[in-house]
Amino acid sequence: MSDFLVLKVMAKLLIPFILLFGFYVQMHGDYGPGGGFQAGVIIAAAFILYAIVFDVKTARRAAPMAVLISIACVGVLLYAGVGVANLIYGGRFLEYGVLAHEAAQGNHIGILIVEIGVGMTVAAVMMVIFFSFARRR
Repeated sequence: MSDFLVLKVMAKLLIPFILLFGFYVQMHGDYGPGGGFQAGVIIAAAFILYAIVFDVKTARRAAPMAVLISIACVGVLLYAGVGVANLIYGGRFLEYGVLAHEAAQGNHIGILIVEIGVGMTVAAVMMVIFFSFARRR
């Protein structure tokens, strides 16, 4: 794809906005439509677009497989960690109200951390799947 100058320029212009929109969906997910899964897919789509337009090797250097697997594991640990923290504070698994003095504030904190964990996991797993298939000839 080295001859497609317009495609490369447009990708360089669009990728930062795609990432920004993904982070917006991530942070806005507990107030409206969106959340961790949608944000993870959008963020992964930006990296996949970069890999398709430029080169898979270059994209893999930007996001190595070991780092992606670590991010996916940290995301799962965040999700599970919030559930375990709820159990420690005397609530049920993923009953966020016990995380703060006020139940509404605990719900907000718990949902935000869980959605960040889901977003990290989904983005990393989507990129791992893409890079695994892109590696094959």
